[in-house]
Amino acid sequence: MTVNSTTPDFNESPLVQEMGRAARAAASVLAQASSTQKACAITGTASAVRAQAAAILAANAKDFDQAASAGLSKSLLDRLKLTTERVHALASSLEQVALLADPIGRVLAQWDRPNGLVIRRVCVPLGVIGIVYESRPNVTVDAGALCLLSGNAVILRGGSDALMTNRALYQCLQEGLRQAGLPDSSVQLIPTTDRAMVGAMLAGFAGCIDVLVPRGGKSLVARVQEEARVPVIGHLEGNCHVYVDRDAEIAMARAVVLNSKMRRTGICGAAETLLLDRALGAEYAKHIIEALLDAGCEVRGDAQTQVLDVRVGIATEQDWATEYLAPIISVRYVDGIEGAIAHIKQYGSAHTESIVTANLATATRFLNEVDSAIVLHNASTQFADGGEFGMGAEIGISTSRFHARGPVGVEQLTSYKYQVLGAGQVRPG
Repeated sequence: MTVNSTTPDFNESPLVQEMGRAARAAASVLAQASSTQKACAITGTASAVRAQAAAILAANAKDFDQAASAGLSKSLLDRLKLTTERVHALASSLEQVALLADPIGRVLAQWDRPNGLVIRRVCVPLGVIGIVYESRPNVTVDAGALCLLSGNAVILRGGSDALMTNRALYQCLQEGLRQAGLPDSSVQLIPTTDRAMVGAMLAGFAGCIDVLVPRGGKSLVARVQEEARVPVIGHLEGNCHVYVDRDAEIAMARAVVLNSKMRRTGICGAAETLLLDRALGAEYAKHIIEALLDAGCEVRGDAQTQVLDVRVGIATEQDWATEYLAPIISVRYVDGIEGAIAHIKQYGSAHTESIVTANLATATRFLNEVDSAIVLHNASTQFADGGEFGMGAEIGISTSRFHARGPVGVEQLTSYKYQVLGAGQVRPG
């Protein structure tokens, strides 16, 4: 199916037309809604999530069993699965979003002109945002909350593998909207799992979607980026690196590498390649490699890495560019900071990279020269997360170089306009 052949029919369907018009109308209301009203909708959603935890978990269990029977990958199953702790974490995340400053109406800059005009740049919503996502039921409430606080209406199209969970969470959002007196259509969940509806969203949903955000596998994100007729905020993959420098404190390096790879292997911030400074002592490097292997991680290395442990497999050229989303890591020795930067430039996806070193000058060079959305010093790549950045939640990590880059939170879902204040000035001929 292509956008050109199928999408026009769906854009003309009653469902698309109705949802699109409702979203556009809701966006006008949200753009003028008070901070208190928007926060009320979000906290009301959080309360509903807590109250409906049992029903949400029951729906998720059904989704999980069906997805497991269908052979969904372990990484996607991990993203799909909800536990009591994860449900309450969703509610807590919503409550944190509600406490964030409302960006709408904030004056970003202001200056006076010699002719007396006052010009100011003011933060405004984007309008209607379309979210296409797979296996991530948390996106339903995270996206809903972030879009609400930033004054945007949102149309959600979740994957069939999380259908029942998404519907249960969507009902919580509707409860929050009702409590706040905001339109139900501020957040809409597409009721059908027909994949042709993705095509309709790529084409702009009858002219009603202003921005698309994809959250899913490489094939979905690639399709959105290639075929969308509206702007897209998203990333294709997270081929993240950890570089252990010759001046690293080895106990720290071991902990950072192990957490970067093994805390959750199926997320986009998981490390996929470990780079070791060739000047690093063999015993120190062996200490790190053994920790990965003992934790159940498959290690694929270059010739120098294979010497460290008989359990290390052979890394191929393809491994350096692979996002495993599994307990697998490729390991390569490089010639210091220059070699690490060169490797990341050649094989990285501009997502997240970390350096472990006690040398501040080396760390500063890495932070300045590595051109990725997130660059860390002496910290795990798994901190590549909007919640960990203090944003409350995120819709995704953007590797784009325009509009939004890194975690996409409330502020990244806004634009701006210019307000010009005069006193009767006219421009000379």
